[in-house]
Amino acid sequence: MTSDLNFSREGKPLSDSEKEKIRLEHEAARLFMRLYEACFEVPVRHIWHNEPQKPDVSCYLNKQRLDLEIAHLYGSEVEAMLVLGHDQGNATWRYLTELAATPPDERLLTALNRILANKAEKNYHSDRVWLVIRNANPLWRREDFLQRMDAICLPEGHPFEQVWVVADFDGESGLVQIYPSGQAPAC
Repeated sequence: MTSDLNFSREGKPLSDSEKEKIRLEHEAARLFMRLYEACFEVPVRHIWHNEPQKPDVSCYLNKQRLDLEIAHLYGSEVEAMLVLGHDQGNATWRYLTELAATPPDERLLTALNRILANKAEKNYHSDRVWLVIRNANPLWRREDFLQRMDAICLPEGHPFEQVWVVADFDGESGLVQIYPSGQAPAC
């Protein structure tokens, strides 16, 4: 765990891209916490950033520790560049280029299922971890996720107690919970 977001646990300065990644993760975590608390009237408090091998952020949900793994959902290379404002590496750009070649009505499922598959392969040193995916595509809203729920592939054996989507970048259209059965409550 680290409390200073400018330095690693070892006291080494973080690069600008590492700081930006942490800022986006914290922003997404705070947005999710605020939406979840408003929807379920359960207090979600205090966040801190974790070192690798732990989920990105930890908080307290109703006074019990909860770890959050954060992901951002992009629909194109242009979106990622606008949101992130910097180079994300060849593998990310290659994937986003492939995604751009996908028909627009399939992009949401392709991008979401890829995140779910990638995150499901990770191991976390945590008793309770939720995956929170923040949608960064301005064209996708809560209804788009709900309409495609049956086609979302939540891998078996994934490490997440729950999987949530912040349905738009600012959280205006609320949250969607992804269930293995394909039925998702939204708020």
